[in-house]
Amino acid sequence: MLSGKWKAEIFRLATESPLRFNNLLRQIQGSNKQSLATALKELEEEGLLEKITIKLKPLHIEYNLTEKGKALIPVFQQLEGLA
Repeated sequence: MLSGKWKAEIFRLATESPLRFNNLLRQIQGSNKQSLATALKELEEEGLLEKITIKLKPLHIEYNLTEKGKALIPVFQQLEGLA
C-alpha cells in the first residue's frame, strides 16, 4: 500500500495539508517528476488520495486524503511512536 520510494513521505505530508505537485518536488529532496507522478497515481488508485482540480485562476490540482487515508493516520502515528 505504501511501498515505494516516496509514498510514505507523500502520505505523511498529506496528513498535514493538501498537496500540490510542485510543492512536493520542493519538499521531497531527491524526488523527480516521474517518480512523484507515479507515486501520486498509485496512492490515488489505492483510494488513499483524491485528486481535486481547483478551477480558480491559475488552474491547479490538489491531492487530499480520502476517508480511507484518514483512517490510517492513527496506525502510522503508532508506528512512528515505536521508532
